[in-house]
Amino acid sequence: MIGACLIMGLASCDEEVDSSLLEPYLGPVSEALDVELYHSDSALVRTYLQAKKQIEFENGDQEFPEGIDITFYDEEGNITTTMRADRGFYTHKDNLYKGEGDVRVHNLEKDQKLNSEELFWDPNAKKIYTEKFVTIQERETLFNGTGMEADEGFNEYKLFKVTNSRTILPGEN
Repeated sequence: MIGACLIMGLASCDEEVDSSLLEPYLGPVSEALDVELYHSDSALVRTYLQAKKQIEFENGDQEFPEGIDITFYDEEGNITTTMRADRGFYTHKDNLYKGEGDVRVHNLEKDQKLNSEELFWDPNAKKIYTEKFVTIQERETLFNGTGMEADEGFNEYKLFKVTNSRTILPGEN
């Protein structure tokens, strides 16, 4: 009788384990609200990032699902350029930010504005770029194109595949 129970007990140890229970967790490891991040260089604030919500993953990647605002400063601490997007992403491995949705850049010094549906900011190369459709307003002229590259302050830019340009009419914004 003991032998029969022992055999039955060994047979029950061979149960199949649900392999989905053994998969590593890939979801967020932390979440923060009302985030404010300052990046400085030589004790001077260079950028200021704000987001209502930040989600961070184990590999260091981050998402900003409720939007992201980045402000750029000059050596004297003056705001030079602002950048905002409906959603933001940060890839830790590449040190690269991506804005999606309604993406807007405004160079306050030159009164230049950029609109696109996607824009990348590379802090190492100090540049912004996209391969998507872009509208740039420079004073009273609108330029449209597909693809753009500029310094991170949006002072100098290259617009690729220009489709048209036109003068803004009085009363038009």
